[in-house]
Amino acid sequence: MSIGITGVAAAALFSCCCLMVALPASAAAARGAVSGPRYNAVFNFGDSASDTGNTCTDGRPGPAGVVGIFTRLPYGVTYFGKPTCRCSDGRVDIDFLAQAFGLPFVPPSKAHREDFKQGANMAIIGGTVLDYTNASLKFSAYDGSMNTQIDNFQQLLPSICGAQQNCEEYLAKSLFVFQLGENDYSIQLVNGSTVDEASKNIPKIVNTIIYGVEELIKLGAVDIVVSNIAPMGCFPLYLNMFESSNKSDYDKYGCLRNHNALFNRHNSFLRSSLSKLQMKHPHTRIMYADLASHIYQIVQDPRKFGFETALMSCCGK
Repeated sequence: MSIGITGVAAAALFSCCCLMVALPASAAAARGAVSGPRYNAVFNFGDSASDTGNTCTDGRPGPAGVVGIFTRLPYGVTYFGKPTCRCSDGRVDIDFLAQAFGLPFVPPSKAHREDFKQGANMAIIGGTVLDYTNASLKFSAYDGSMNTQIDNFQQLLPSICGAQQNCEEYLAKSLFVFQLGENDYSIQLVNGSTVDEASKNIPKIVNTIIYGVEELIKLGAVDIVVSNIAPMGCFPLYLNMFESSNKSDYDKYGCLRNHNALFNRHNSFLRSSLSKLQMKHPHTRIMYADLASHIYQIVQDPRKFGFETALMSCCGK
């Protein structure tokens, strides 16, 4: 993952938090825009795009040997000067967000430390919204489903805020970031599902996200950023696996038209579902991060971001 795409992803998240591009709701809208609220902590749920090292222990790969590549150069070279088990040559989006709020980098939840008072990152390579019991349907040997990540977070609560009442107060002044969904579609498509077949699972995937966000609200979360999914029809995995001789299958930027239409349908359903959830919980501020539009800007105008060609800038091809 290139610095261009991670930086733009961070911009999508940060614009939600600082400019308060919140979903319409009575209480949320009434708060208005504020400049950079100070949070106690940042708690992130996601996949490889925001994993800060949960597949490694003390910088060494865990039982799944494939993640060993993330402990080798050029991973980490552009910012840390060494690999940090991030799927990036530098920082991932949650790193930028934490820095913007004056917080330390969000540590992986599996890190050996006594407390996570300033944040914890449950994201892990291969993270998904749904639970997959069939190992062949996973992108990772790790169980990174949403339910597992929320369970991991709950296990950390004593080291974050202690008693339940204190937790609710503490979490109400923390930022929660939810970045899951892309792998759920990739699993289907890579395993032979058509775009139309995959689209039938949109309600199940989105409704599960809504359930997860509500679980966080029950624990005390108030400010929650939920990211949509990227236009993966522009990504090398898709362009290589679903290559077509029919030029009409591609848009004018070289991205797979039907695949991106699938992700757009997911994003549209997600946004409307989050709007309903916001109205159900007016004391919260649920923010929809438009990652897709930010990334597609790179594809449309790569030179603006310092790249020569669109698909190279978007996907490191």
